[in-house]
Amino acid sequence: MKSLVQFFEENVDKYHDSPYMWEKRDGKYQSTSFGEMREQVYQFAAGLMTLGVNKGDRITLLAEGRTWWVVAEMGMFYVGAIDVPISIQLNEPADLSFRIKHSESRMVVVSGSLARKIDAIRKELPLLEKIILMDPKEKYGKDEVFMGDVMEEGKKLLEKDSESFKKVYESISGDDVANICYTSGTTADPKGIMLTQNNYASNTEQALTVISIPPEYRLFLFLPWDHSFTHTAGIFTLMAVGASMYALEMGKSAIETTKNIGKNIKEIKPEVMFSVPTISKNFRNNIEAGVRAKGNFTWKLFQAGLKIAYRYNGIAWDKGKGMRALLKPIYALFDAVVFKKVREGLGGNMQYFFGGGALLDIELQRFFYAIGIPIYQGYGLTEASPIISANGENAYKMGSSGLIPENMEVKICNDEGVELPMGEKGEIVVRGENVMKGYWRNEEATADTIKDGWLFTGDMGYMDPDGFLYVLGRYKSLLIADDGEKYSPEGIEESFTDQSEYISQALLHNNQNPYTVALIHPSKDALKRYLKGKGLAADSEKGIEACISLVDNEIRKYRKNGKYGDLFPQRWIPANMGILSEGFTIENKLMNATYKVIRPKVEEHYKELFEYLYTPESKKVINPRNVEAMKQLLNG
Repeated sequence: MKSLVQFFEENVDKYHDSPYMWEKRDGKYQSTSFGEMREQVYQFAAGLMTLGVNKGDRITLLAEGRTWWVVAEMGMFYVGAIDVPISIQLNEPADLSFRIKHSESRMVVVSGSLARKIDAIRKELPLLEKIILMDPKEKYGKDEVFMGDVMEEGKKLLEKDSESFKKVYESISGDDVANICYTSGTTADPKGIMLTQNNYASNTEQALTVISIPPEYRLFLFLPWDHSFTHTAGIFTLMAVGASMYALEMGKSAIETTKNIGKNIKEIKPEVMFSVPTISKNFRNNIEAGVRAKGNFTWKLFQAGLKIAYRYNGIAWDKGKGMRALLKPIYALFDAVVFKKVREGLGGNMQYFFGGGALLDIELQRFFYAIGIPIYQGYGLTEASPIISANGENAYKMGSSGLIPENMEVKICNDEGVELPMGEKGEIVVRGENVMKGYWRNEEATADTIKDGWLFTGDMGYMDPDGFLYVLGRYKSLLIADDGEKYSPEGIEESFTDQSEYISQALLHNNQNPYTVALIHPSKDALKRYLKGKGLAADSEKGIEACISLVDNEIRKYRKNGKYGDLFPQRWIPANMGILSEGFTIENKLMNATYKVIRPKVEEHYKELFEYLYTPESKKVINPRNVEAMKQLLNG
């Protein structure tokens, strides 16, 4: 078993002078080398020793991604402390205090911009002894200290007694818990997932058997750093290969920070970025909006190029094979004339996205592969540290979640836990050194999830003859018909949003009902473009009704004899829909920090609307509720 301390030491020795972290300081990106990073980690770890931190102590980390984020976490690992990383998008005080209290954190490391969140709940945290601030301030409270000062104290200890520090970090083992990562909290009490240092080190090595990142690659890491995906696929993978990562430039507000993503991409010109379906869709929307803005001819040229690319690429696994080979010169021409310019909008060097977080519709994968920036979709679970499968440049099959890495076992089981033959659908079950130690102080949940060393994921999927894993969705998200038949809705929902420019979000519902219904949040910009083309006003009765009918027709394409009528079983295509004026977001708590819709919360929040969708009045799509919602969307 390898600890992250050993892992870090080995890789710093290999890549000592190479840049590891890039952070915006004084208006420009400045680097910290592997060697400089180790020096800072030593200082912070030794500083923690001067504060009396012992092996097994929990320390909460609440900060935006930056050099000192890695310094803080690695410093904890060197003294055997357990990091409790918390999402910066967690805004509910009760959610934050639960995690700090449940983990019994002795200290909190927090950035200056987020310190107010801790201040607001400070009185509720009697076990909290110290607040370590990443940013200096003029006056400190009695239990506050600047992280730079902690490092200065650590520096003094290292100069005076480096042997005692060395003795501590050499005692750290791979079985020591590195993180307690809390689930998103779709229930009242989120579970704390214990991932050991060896879980992360092993999963990083496993992942590198299916994905490749050359040392000269730059990764722009704009997704939250608290998540295990960012840890393994970002922080530790780059550590293993000697590549470098760039932190997102923080703005004065969340909106300004989001705007910095596009600006930073042009500055960094990265080769790799991570993505989740929500982010991928935003990128696609922005790309298409940019092409449309250049005029009708350019838009038609772009659309023609996509059609050729889709035919030539196939599902990637069969790219250019057979008669497709004849399309190669035509595709190359479109690539040089059209798609190259699109790629320049993403810095010009982008080689691929590495995707995870939720299911990704094959149409979105086709789009990005066509423009020359494939999304290598993977699948994982925090309980598995988190990577379970991944596509990569050497083996890519669109629609799948990729191959299983080496030194990991995956099987598909039925409800009794019996392994099913290849191709049959069941629960995805995993075994390997990447499987979590268990849930923090929750033996019952641990026993329900890990059986004889196998992790039961709660996700449904199957394996194909080539060894690719196909993930179908969560068992808990299944649609259940009135006769008990079950079906995963994610594929249909993703298809709605990816095939239609007018549908931004969709959620299907059927809980032992006679038919399926859907909540639809339309795209305001796309509908306004449509109205403009038709010469209709957004605040007129005709305009509002035209938009409702348009969205309804987009769903009707999935019914029998429709354009997509053979894609999914008809009984699961919604017979009825409710228009939403507001989408599912992190702010309204209907989406978690990794941009996944929290289905139980949506179903609770829209309980009355779901009941209405099973009434006779709602069957007429232009009904009072849909009219009012569409009016608010277009004119609110």
